[in-house]
Amino acid sequence: MAKKAKENDWKDRLNVVYSTNPDFKYELDDEEEQTTLQPSQQRLRVQLDRKNRGGKVVTLVTGFIGTEDDLKELGKFLKSKCGVGGSAKDGEIIVQGDFKQKVLELLKKEGYTQTKTVG
Repeated sequence: MAKKAKENDWKDRLNVVYSTNPDFKYELDDEEEQTTLQPSQQRLRVQLDRKNRGGKVVTLVTGFIGTEDDLKELGKFLKSKCGVGGSAKDGEIIVQGDFKQKVLELLKKEGYTQTKTVG
């Protein structure tokens, strides 16, 4: 009885309403989360940006390859060392203010040897 209930779990087929195909199989979203590269393999780019930010300057770190959790952890580290706010999402870290040189030094000290400044 319990096995049949598990096979007919409606949450797994939430967005499928009806199918006339007798061989139809529900596709479950079992996406593999990408693995985070080692710090020495990351090719990060540090730049200043003020586009669409109301004239305020931010330090932008792009090129991170890895999981969102690791990106947020690195962003939290950089923001705390600079003593400012910011965000980390969509593969980029935003640190409020002009901290390009400090962020570059912090990243190299943490092992991100292929980090370069842009602009």
